[in-house]
Amino acid sequence: MSQVLTQSNLIFILKGLGLTLYISFFAIVLSTIFGTILAVMRNSHNRLLKILASIYIEFVRNVPNLLWIFIIFLVFQMKSVPAGITAFTVFTSAALAEIIRGGLNAVDHGQTEAGLAQGFTNYQIFIYIVFPQAFRKMLPAIISQFVTVIKDTSLLYSVIAIQELFGKSQILMGRYFEASQVFTLYGIVAGLYFVINFAISMFSRHLAKRWAQAAE
Repeated sequence: MSQVLTQSNLIFILKGLGLTLYISFFAIVLSTIFGTILAVMRNSHNRLLKILASIYIEFVRNVPNLLWIFIIFLVFQMKSVPAGITAFTVFTSAALAEIIRGGLNAVDHGQTEAGLAQGFTNYQIFIYIVFPQAFRKMLPAIISQFVTVIKDTSLLYSVIAIQELFGKSQILMGRYFEASQVFTLYGIVAGLYFVINFAISMFSRHLAKRWAQAAE
């Protein structure tokens, strides 16, 4: 066990963790932006926009993310990290679009009518009235999707050899053969995933609780 828990190994693993968070951060930010656009398009009264968004969402969601990683990397011949971010953005945008659309549809239509009565434009109603209310409703599902992105970055090493957290552990695994060493190494990696994702989930619950108390 002491052979595994060396300073150099821990630094090596933490560098992989840094890359995991880097890829996840940009994929999450971009997915949220594009997912919101897709949700608005699918709710649009413009038939063409609605059809285009529906085709994208349904097609992308029903093709495994693993395949999107292959397609982005091989077909578009991108470098590994940009390909990973792009693939996760493509896939997660479709999933978030449905979550966001559900949140938007959950806001009472009377809110829109009240905004129009006050002289607000449709854009102002969406930004200042509808979206803030919808965001509170869909936050738990969005956070759950974010956690999925962080966990699924572990696919990237086996597909396009990105040395993220799991990839770094696989590289180190080639140096150790005893069961205790293997369990220790995987235990460290599992612990890091757990701490990060549990912290995100707890923050989401705390925020939701505060909003619920404020609404009372």
